[in-house]
Amino acid sequence: MPELCVDAAAPVPEALVTALRRAYDAGARMVSLCTGAFALAEAGLLDGRRATAHWMHTAALAERYPKVEVDDSVLYVDDGDVLTSAGMTAGLDLCLHLVRRDLGPHVANQLARRMVVPAHRPGGQAQFIDLSVPASDERGLAPVLEWARANLDRPLTIEDLARRAAVSPRTFYRRLHETTGTTPLQWLLNQRLGRAQTLLESTDLSVEKVAELSGLGTANNLRHHFLKQIGVSPSDYRRAFPREGAGTVVRSWGQPVTR
Repeated sequence: MPELCVDAAAPVPEALVTALRRAYDAGARMVSLCTGAFALAEAGLLDGRRATAHWMHTAALAERYPKVEVDDSVLYVDDGDVLTSAGMTAGLDLCLHLVRRDLGPHVANQLARRMVVPAHRPGGQAQFIDLSVPASDERGLAPVLEWARANLDRPLTIEDLARRAAVSPRTFYRRLHETTGTTPLQWLLNQRLGRAQTLLESTDLSVEKVAELSGLGTANNLRHHFLKQIGVSPSDYRRAFPREGAGTVVRSWGQPVTR
């Protein structure tokens, strides 16, 4: 989609809209990558359907086409004969999903390996986890947050972080929210989920061990937050990152890890 159609609300070319409608009426499967959803929406092919696009453009998509059920939290949406995806890598995920659906997992896995991309990421997986790092250190929070990231396996409280920042819990809460746009507890949860993602991607540690090292406590707690925040289970997430040489020494953020 030309940028003018997306950012400046220029009209989608009528010839394109007509071609899309004719293709759909003829039984074609319609697939959009990233901002291509705007063209499908203009053609009326997303009315009453759930759809997605890159998260930077989903607000505009929802405002311009109120009949579309826009979901900005997923990688792609398979609605049968109409499919939409988020950004560039999510577009690859959707294309691999189509290959898997049409030709089977073996072909999709071989193609993914050749492209050096994850073999399968479920469409319901979150587009991103906002780790909310400070844009600057004007508030002097960076050293405290770096310390927290290095100690995610410990039980951390707002009081602990405020004490290290030499401010009251209320002041720390306010400064972190002003700097990152999120609360201390949500910031910690995001960091722990990010750590869990890294461990699931790069190690063969058990889900229980991943939960422990990321500070989420138990496997059940890890599964709960993964499903709620990312949309897939830890096991499904791990299957998207197949690794070779499972018997090799496992390391986590530069430190040896006991299995």
